Amino acid sequence: MRPESLFPLFADLTSLSGVGPKLAALLEKVFGGGRVKDAVFTLPTGIIDRSRRVTIAECGQGGASGLVTLDVMIEAHVPGATLKQPYKVRASDESGFLHLVFFHARKDYLMRTLPPGERRIVSGKAERFGSEIQIVHPDLVAKPGEISTDDLIQPVYPLTAGLTANTARKAVRAALERVPDLPEWVDPAMPEAASWPLWADAVRAVHTPRSAADLEPGNIARTRLAFDELLAHQLALKLARASRKARKGRAFTGSGEKVRAVIAAAPFTPTGAQVRAFEAAKGDMEAATRMMRLVHGDVGSGKTFVAALCAAHAAEAGVQTALMAPTEILARQHAAVLTPLLAAAGIRVVTLTGRDKGRAREELTAAIAGGEAHVVCGTHALFQDAIAFHDLGLVIIDEQHRFGVSDRKRLTAKGPLPDTLVMSATPIPRTLTLAVYGDLDVSRLDEKPAGRIPPTTRVIPGERLDDVIEGLGRAVAKGERAYWVCPLVEESDVSDLAAAEERHLLLSNALRARVGLLHGRMPARDKERIARSFRDGEIDILVATTVIEVGVDAPDATIMVIEHAERFGLAQLHQLRGRVGRGDKPSSCLLVYHGKLGETAQRRLEIMRESDDGFFIAEEDWKLRGSGDPLGLRQSGLPDYRFADLAAHASLLPIASDYAKLEASREEPLQGPRGQALRTLLYLFERDEGVKLMRSA
Repeated sequence: MRPESLFPLFADLTSLSGVGPKLAALLEKVFGGGRVKDAVFTLPTGIIDRSRRVTIAECGQGGASGLVTLDVMIEAHVPGATLKQPYKVRASDESGFLHLVFFHARKDYLMRTLPPGERRIVSGKAERFGSEIQIVHPDLVAKPGEISTDDLIQPVYPLTAGLTANTARKAVRAALERVPDLPEWVDPAMPEAASWPLWADAVRAVHTPRSAADLEPGNIARTRLAFDELLAHQLALKLARASRKARKGRAFTGSGEKVRAVIAAAPFTPTGAQVRAFEAAKGDMEAATRMMRLVHGDVGSGKTFVAALCAAHAAEAGVQTALMAPTEILARQHAAVLTPLLAAAGIRVVTLTGRDKGRAREELTAAIAGGEAHVVCGTHALFQDAIAFHDLGLVIIDEQHRFGVSDRKRLTAKGPLPDTLVMSATPIPRTLTLAVYGDLDVSRLDEKPAGRIPPTTRVIPGERLDDVIEGLGRAVAKGERAYWVCPLVEESDVSDLAAAEERHLLLSNALRARVGLLHGRMPARDKERIARSFRDGEIDILVATTVIEVGVDAPDATIMVIEHAERFGLAQLHQLRGRVGRGDKPSSCLLVYHGKLGETAQRRLEIMRESDDGFFIAEEDWKLRGSGDPLGLRQSGLPDYRFADLAAHASLLPIASDYAKLEASREEPLQGPRGQALRTLLYLFERDEGVKLMRSA
C-alpha cells in the first residue's frame, strides 16, 4: 500500500485551488501527468529575472532595454475612443513618464489594479513607440510592500496552447504547498549526504532558482533529487535480483559431452571471452536458482556461439531451448548458424515464425510439444497461446532491448522456471549497464576471434560520390561484394537524404553488377529471399536501409558504403561497419557525408576512423549523445528520469547502485524505520510496480 504521507502528491491536479478540469487537461500535457506529483517533478526550463530596477529615463535613453522593473506613480487613465483602441495608463517617476498599454481592457479591473495617486511596482518589456515609452501588458503589477527581490526572479515552465506562464507557475506553487516532509532514506554517514538538503527542501529549492546556475544538473538540490531517483530505480532492480536469487529454480547439469561435440564442430577456436561467458552461464544453469544473465559484445564477437554452448548444456540436462529474435531474418539466421554446430551433438534446431502456416506449422508445433525439437528459433510467434513446449528450460532473447518486460514474461511462462540468457550485439557503456541491467548478471564479450582484420575506415565528402561508385565497380570486377546503406526507402520532397530506391537504380545503371535492394517495407518473405541471395553470392551489391544493421550476414562481403553517415549515431555506424571484416580478407568502410559537418557529427566520424573497439565507441557515443535515449535503449527499461541526467550524474549511479545493493542484502530490507523510508522512496518514484514486474520476469 502507498504510504499515507504520499497521498497529497498523488492527488489529482484538480484538487489544487483554481485548477478545474479544463486547466488540468492543459497542465497534464506539460507536466507529463495529471497528479500533484507531476507538477512537483517538472523542473523549470529557465528563469525570468526582473530584479534589474531602472528609471523611466534610463529606458528612454537606451540604458535599459527589454525586460525592466520600475517603481512608478500612477497618474491617470486614458481609455481609447473605441473598444478597438488601446487603453493607456500614464505612470511616472522622478525621471519622466511612460504609458502602460492594454488591449481589450476592462476599466473596472484596471482602476482597482492601478489606482491613480498610488505607487506600483511594474515589470515588462519597455519599448519606444514614437515619442513615448510604453510597456504593453505588463507581466507584473504589485504594491511596493507586496513583493520582495526574490519574487522578481521567476521560474519558467513548459507551456502549451491556452496555458500562460503565470498560470503554470501558480499551479506549481500550489503543488509545492502539498510537498510533505518525508522520512530520510539516505544514510547520513554517506559523505555525499553531508551537504545535501532534505528531500522536501531540495524540491522547493529547484523550483526557486535565483540564477541560471541553479538550473544546472550540478546544482546541489538537483543533485540530491537525482540521487534519490537513481537510488529508487537501483533499489527496485536489486530487490528484484535478490527476490529471484531467493526463489527456487532448476539445476541443469550434464556430462559435458554435447558441449565438447559443439566445440569440436566449430570452424574456429573459441575466444577467452566466449569461454568465460559460457562458464559463467553454465554455473548459473547448474545452480538451484534461476539464471538471468546478459551477454553483450561487439558485432562478430560470437554471442551466437555462446548461445549454442548454453543450448547444448540444456540439451544434456534434457530440456529445450527457445531463442527469440526481433525479426524473421535474424531468427532464421540464428537457426542457420546453430544447426550445423548443434547437429554434431545430435541436437535438432527448428524455426517458428508468423509466416509458418498450415501443415508445416502443425508439424513444427507437434515437434516442439513432443520434445523432438530441442532448440526453437523464432520471433514473437514463440509465446503465442497455441505454442506448447515439452519442457522449456532455457530462454535466450536476442537484441533484448527490442522486447518489453511483458514479452519476456510471456515466453518464460512457457516452461517451469526456465533460465534466461539475454543478448545484445550493442556493447553497452558501464553506466548504462548499471542503469538498465542492474538486475542481471553481466558477461562482456570483449575479444574478437583470431584472424579478423579490422576494416579500414575512410571519411569521404559527397562531392566524391562518382569516385566511390567507380572504385566500387573495380572492386566488384575483382569478385568483391559490398553493402550500400541509405537512410530512406524512397525519395522525399522534404528531405535531401539519398533514397535506397533511387540509389539502387543509379548503381544498377552505372555498374556491370548484380544489384539487390532490401528495405523495411518489404514483406518478410522478400526480405529473407534477398538476404539469402546476397549471402549465397547471387548479388554483388546490396543497397539497403538500416534493416541490415541486425540480421543480414554475408561473411565474405568486404565493402560497406554508408551514405549520409553524418545522420547516423555512432553506435549505429559501428553496427553497420560490423557487417564487413568478418572473414580473413581485408575490408573497408566508406563513410560518405553530405554538406558541412557539425561539430558532433565530425567527432563521430573521427571516432569511427580512429577505433574499431566497440566498447570504446559505446562509451564515446554515450558522451556525445548525453542522456536522451542512448543507443535506442528506452524499451529495455531505461527509466524516463525527471531529475537525473545520466550524462551529468553518471558518478552518482555507482554510489546509488552500491547503496541499493547493501540495503537489498539485508534480511528484511523494507522493514524497520530505514526500510519504511526506502519503501516510501520506491512508492514516491513509482518503482513499486517495477519490482513486481521484474520479480515475475
